Amino acid sequence: MTNTRLVSEYIELVWNQGRTDLAGKYVADDLVQHNPGLPDGRSALVGFVEGFKQQVPDGRFEIRRVVAEGDLVVTHNLFTAGPDDRGTAVVDIFRISGGLIQEHWDVKESVPETTASGREIV
Repeated sequence: MTNTRLVSEYIELVWNQGRTDLAGKYVADDLVQHNPGLPDGRSALVGFVEGFKQQVPDGRFEIRRVVAEGDLVVTHNLFTAGPDDRGTAVVDIFRISGGLIQEHWDVKESVPETTASGREIV
């Protein structure tokens, strides 16, 4: 499986569908997490996703762009909590090792109603 496919399936199945039972197929047990709100480890991630899906059951990441080079995969996503949500632009960076996501960073920004250029941010 390519690194791009690994990350795309992970986002769709684990995050969008809440299939945390599949996390071991995509995420290393000793995941290194750079998100300030998440501790290290696959089990911590699984617990977070399960709680998140309970609070935001319609939450969904739509991958708009993917860039991959070497062991890194970067996704530019639109996250929406539901049909009336403008959304949040999210950039996730994943480092792949041994066929699993080993390390993760992310940055996010709320989608504004308008922009100076008139173009969307995602």
